[in-house]
Amino acid sequence: MNRHYEALLVLNAQGKEDTVRDIIDRLESDFQKEGAQIEQVQKMDKRQFSYMAGPLESGYYVNLVFSADPHLIGKLRAKFKLDPEVYRQNYQRLPEKKEKPAKKLARAK
Repeated sequence: MNRHYEALLVLNAQGKEDTVRDIIDRLESDFQKEGAQIEQVQKMDKRQFSYMAGPLESGYYVNLVFSADPHLIGKLRAKFKLDPEVYRQNYQRLPEKKEKPAKKLARAK
């Protein structure tokens, strides 16, 4: 059963600002190879971190909305944890969209 998720990835593109689009395309294809169906990709530009938690001062934020099996999230976390171009990752399950029942029209008598 596929569920909807949102992934926020912070990319380590220090010194590689001109290849950010290529990194995003590679990440997109990695998601699809693992079996996720990508619905939306949003590049949110480079942002400064509020505090330094490591060697980086800033990173490129990318937001992906996709649907996948729940077990796939663990595989994606493990895969991107080893990727040097992904600095941070966060996955959020999105609420399911409920269809509203059609309104009944009153019959004229």
